[in-house]
Amino acid sequence: MTLTRSFTYVKPGSLDEALALLAEHGRAAAALAGGTDLVPWMRDDLVAPDVVVDIKGLPGLGGITLVDGALRLGALATFSDVLGSPVVSATFPVLAEMAGVVASVGIRNRATVAGNLCSAVPSNDAGPVLLAAEASLQVAGPDGERIIPLSDWFLAPRRTALAGGELVTGVTVPVPGRHGGCYLKLGRYRGEDLAQASVAVLALPGSRYHIAFGAVAPATVRATAIEECLGGRPLDEATLAAADDLVPEVISPIGDLRSSAEYRTHMCRVMLRRALRAAAQRLGGDGPPYGERLL
Repeated sequence: MTLTRSFTYVKPGSLDEALALLAEHGRAAAALAGGTDLVPWMRDDLVAPDVVVDIKGLPGLGGITLVDGALRLGALATFSDVLGSPVVSATFPVLAEMAGVVASVGIRNRATVAGNLCSAVPSNDAGPVLLAAEASLQVAGPDGERIIPLSDWFLAPRRTALAGGELVTGVTVPVPGRHGGCYLKLGRYRGEDLAQASVAVLALPGSRYHIAFGAVAPATVRATAIEECLGGRPLDEATLAAADDLVPEVISPIGDLRSSAEYRTHMCRVMLRRALRAAAQRLGGDGPPYGERLL
């Protein structure tokens, strides 16, 4: 891999030092954690930072913990960390289900959940599950710390609400009480592939659902119209058909070399039905095990 543009590489020893560097250079700086998006983008001249700030190994940015009923994923927590976390599997297994279909083992070992959200590509895997879970990001910068709900995070493809000089320090995921979840990802083949379309469903008591789609709009999208349609209704054929009819109103897929818009829309209908049924069954203590292929 050849990088054709020069840049300054800096590896700070503390979070304060990293924030000072990012504040000094603003949008001319890029934070490097896993690098699975940043480095290929630099290779392809899609981004050209003057300064790369390596935050790997900074104290306080790693780990996955459960605090006050919410999962706290440090900014350096990788998808492999999620897969191997006992607290995730015990409290919010759909997060591990999502992590298990991200790219390859090598990528999962390096790619961070926070970095996946920061890349903001429409096909990012973390977005649908975390948006359905009403997660938020903790951000530090020149003006101190702030919390950004994931619902306000994605602005456009590869654009987020992160301001120049700011750094994501963690992701907070409220863990529902009793729930069932499902994440389905449509790819062209088994292995390292981006999503052609994806859907995350959380089933909650009282026939309530949280639903989000990925790779079928400029950014990850919450399907509030479908949630309202399903709310309080039995998950029978009539209800599923009504939800089907709303899919084209929620998503806006494009056609490209990987898939047509029509195919993405059709498969979103298929995936929504399967994810709803699996999540509802898991809520009831039954259904397919988390991680089992349903496509």
